[in-house]
Amino acid sequence: MSTGAVPGPDGRLRCPWGLSTEDYTAYHDEEWGRPVHGDDALFERLCLEAFQSGLSWITILRRREGFRTAFAGFSIAAVARFTPDDAARLLADEGIIRNRAKIDATLANARVLAGWPAGGLDELIWSYAPERKGRPVPKTLADVPAVTDESTALSKELKKRGLRFIGPTTAYALMQACGLVDDHLDGCVARRA
Repeated sequence: MSTGAVPGPDGRLRCPWGLSTEDYTAYHDEEWGRPVHGDDALFERLCLEAFQSGLSWITILRRREGFRTAFAGFSIAAVARFTPDDAARLLADEGIIRNRAKIDATLANARVLAGWPAGGLDELIWSYAPERKGRPVPKTLADVPAVTDESTALSKELKKRGLRFIGPTTAYALMQACGLVDDHLDGCVARRA
């Protein structure tokens, strides 16, 4: 099987992973790699990438609405006010991934971020976006890294500021999902101009 962009049922070229399920195709075409801004929106992506750690992204994608309901729409201010009773509720919620360490990290991260100025998370994350100019367009999946110098630096800075469950690989997945980098393959219909 080719590791470059492949034609989908509509004949348009896409990254191979974007064709494995209808859920993936919609996510690939409409969301992944598109710029995301706003503290709450980035908090959601940060949390979901952390919950994905060790799992398939499709598992998270299919439970995203359950996560949004369980975590108050990922409002940083609301999640920061969650109590031990809320944590117990989350551990019993079958609509999300019930992992105590990931739930605890999400609540702790919200408490940290609640103390930041408005726009602080957005500004910090986007300050690690690499220059687009001169960055090679990936031709195959093998050309797409799992970790970069920027994701390693972002991870270190977030940890230094008290955030948990955000290693360099998770940070790079966040950068890809939120459009800090465009890792759609050469020829992919979703690649930005």
